[in-house]
Amino acid sequence: QLQLVESGGGLVQAGDSLRLSCAASGRTFSSYYMGWFRQAPGQEREFVAAISWGGGSTYYADSVKGRFTISRDNAKNTVYLQMNILKPEDTAVYYCAAERGVFTSATVPEAIDYWGKGTLVTVSS
Repeated sequence: QLQLVESGGGLVQAGDSLRLSCAASGRTFSSYYMGWFRQAPGQEREFVAAISWGGGSTYYADSVKGRFTISRDNAKNTVYLQMNILKPEDTAVYYCAAERGVFTSATVPEAIDYWGKGTLVTVSS
């Protein structure tokens, strides 16, 4: 079992930055690929970023590549999403996700093993 709790969301202006955090409970954090999905109102949940067990491999959606950076600290059981140059279209609820297997940009939400409850990011123009 893995419990995930996101934090760091909020209301910002276009061009600003935010850092999301996801704290995980459980001793096996380092054995999970970790990542982020987001869901805007009326839209499906979509992949944002993922990171491998040790952090050596990262994956990004094309829409955030070059602006967002995912990282993890296995000693703190935490994964981060640094979001820079935010745009109004980044507005969504951001969900932390954990997957026992490989988790890449091709991973669909149905394949995720554990989810957080989400944190809202609102970017005003």
